Amino acid sequence: MSTLESNMNAPADVISSLPASPIAAIEAITIYVPRDSTAIALGANEVASAIVAEAEERGIPIKLIRNGSRGMFWLEPLVEVATAAGRIGYGPVELEDIAGLFEANFINGGDHALALGLVDQIPYLQKQERLTFARVGITDPVSLDDYLAHEGYAGLQKALSITPEAIVQEVLDSGLRGRGGAAFPTGIKWKTVANAQAGQKYIVCNADEGDSGTFSDRMVMEDDPFVLIEGMTIAALAVGATQGYIYVRSEYPHAIAALNEAIAVANARHYLGANICASGKTFFLEVRKGAGSYVCGEETALLESLEGKRGMVRAKPPLPALEGLFGKPTVINNVISLASVPIILARGGAFYKNYGIGRSLGTLPMQLAGNIKFGGLVEKAFGVTLRELLFDFGGGTASGRPIRAVQVGGPLGPYLPESLFDTKIDYESFSAVGGTVGHGGIVVFDETVDMAKQARYAMEFCAVESCGKCTPCRIGSTRGVEVIDKIVAGSAAGYDQPKQVDLLRDLCDTMINGSLCAMGNMTPLPVLSALNNFPEDFGIEAVPAVAEH
Repeated sequence: MSTLESNMNAPADVISSLPASPIAAIEAITIYVPRDSTAIALGANEVASAIVAEAEERGIPIKLIRNGSRGMFWLEPLVEVATAAGRIGYGPVELEDIAGLFEANFINGGDHALALGLVDQIPYLQKQERLTFARVGITDPVSLDDYLAHEGYAGLQKALSITPEAIVQEVLDSGLRGRGGAAFPTGIKWKTVANAQAGQKYIVCNADEGDSGTFSDRMVMEDDPFVLIEGMTIAALAVGATQGYIYVRSEYPHAIAALNEAIAVANARHYLGANICASGKTFFLEVRKGAGSYVCGEETALLESLEGKRGMVRAKPPLPALEGLFGKPTVINNVISLASVPIILARGGAFYKNYGIGRSLGTLPMQLAGNIKFGGLVEKAFGVTLRELLFDFGGGTASGRPIRAVQVGGPLGPYLPESLFDTKIDYESFSAVGGTVGHGGIVVFDETVDMAKQARYAMEFCAVESCGKCTPCRIGSTRGVEVIDKIVAGSAAGYDQPKQVDLLRDLCDTMINGSLCAMGNMTPLPVLSALNNFPEDFGIEAVPAVAEH
C-alpha cells in the first residue's frame, strides 16, 4: 500500500481531535465546491445545488464558494468545509451522499466515510511545492478580493516600483525557462522584445493546450485567472507593450468564461486598462478563441491564426520577438511561464531559483494521466524522479497491472520504458536519455498496451494535424503510417521486415532534419522509441537503438 493510500483512508484520528461545536445560529458556515471543469464533469454543479437545498431545508445558514480544484481528480467532487482547525475535505461526493453528510454534522468537520481530514495535510498535497499553483483550489477564482488576500498583485506592485530593465533582470535571475516545452529562457525573450524599437509591441499568451494528458494551463485559467492576467501585465511593463491577447483552445469554454469575467473585474478595478493602479501605464487584454488546430500551439502558426489567417507555420527568422503579431515585436509565452512571473517579482528571482537543480530552476506543474490510480496535478521542483511521480503520487496503475511505458511531453514525446523511470525530471537529464519534458504531461500505459499501435497513432496524428506547409511532415507522416502497417504485417503478407524497418528509420531521419517545426521533427520520437524499446510489439527481434537526433 502506498503512503498516499495509507493516509487517504484513515482520517478519523484527525477529525476526532477537532473541537465539537454547535451549528452556527447566525454566522454562515463556508463550504467549498469546485467549479473546475473536471469537477463539473463529475457532478460538482449538482452537488453544489444539492448542498444548498439541503441546508435550506434544515435551516442551516451556509456560504457556498465555488473554488478551483486542488488537482486530486480521483476525489472530485471534493467538498471542503471551513472549520477553526482548517478546511476539512470530503470526497468524492455524490448526490446520494449529501443527506448523510449533514446527518454526520460535516458542516462542523464531523466524521463520515468520505472524510479526508484537513485537506492541506493530505500527503498528495503536502509533498508538493506549490508556487505557481499556490492559490489554486483555495480561492474563488473570479474574486479579486480573494486574490488580493492571498498575495495577489504583489508582483505587479513591485514591478510598478522598479524600472523595466529591473523587471527583466528579476526574470533572468530566476532562471525561468519556457514551460510550454521549448524551455527557452523567458528573460532572454523579454530582453529581446524590450530592446526592439517599435511603436507597438504585444504580449501573447499561448493557451492552446493540446498535448495529450495535459491540463495545467486549463487549471490556471479556470481556477486562478488573475495570476495569468498579472503575469501578462508584468510582461507588458517589462517590454513596453500596451496590448495583449490570450489565445485559448476552443475546447476550453469554462476557461474562456473565467478569463473574460476576471478581465472585466480587473478593468473595473484598474488593474488593466489605460491607467493601471494610477501609474499612468497602459495595458489592454483580450481573449481570442482558437479554431481547434493542434499545430496552432506552435508560436508562429498561432500568430497567423490570431491575425485571422489559416494556422500555418512561418519560417524563422525573423523571430516573433522582432517581427511577431502584425509584424511587431511580440512576447509569446505559455500560460505556466506567465503565471510563474508574479511570484518571481513578489519574492525575487533568487527565491524562485532556489527550487530545482542545475539549469532547470523553479517548479513544474506535472500532470498524471492515462492508466494511473491517482490522476491529477503535481507541482514539484525540478529533480523529482519519474518513478516518484508514478508511484509516490500516482499510486501505480488504475488497473493494478505493472507500468510498461510512460509518454512524457505530449503526443510527440518518446515512450519511456521502466528502465528509465529513475530519471530525474529536468531538461538536461531527460535530454540525456532521449526524452522530452515538454509541458509536463505524463501518460501511463500498463502491460497490455500495444506499442506498435501507439507508434502508428503518432504518425497518424501528425498526418491529421499537420498544417501541410512542408513536405517531410505532410507526406512523411502519411507514408509512416503505411510503413508501420507493413512492418507489423510482416513476411506473412509478403513484406521484407528488415527492409521496412530501415525505411521507417530513414523516413524518421528525414522528418527530424527536414521539417519546418516541431510537429514534423518530433513526431519520429515516439515512433523510434517504441521501435527501439518494444520491438516485440512490431513482430521483430530487438535491434540496437539508433540515436534519436
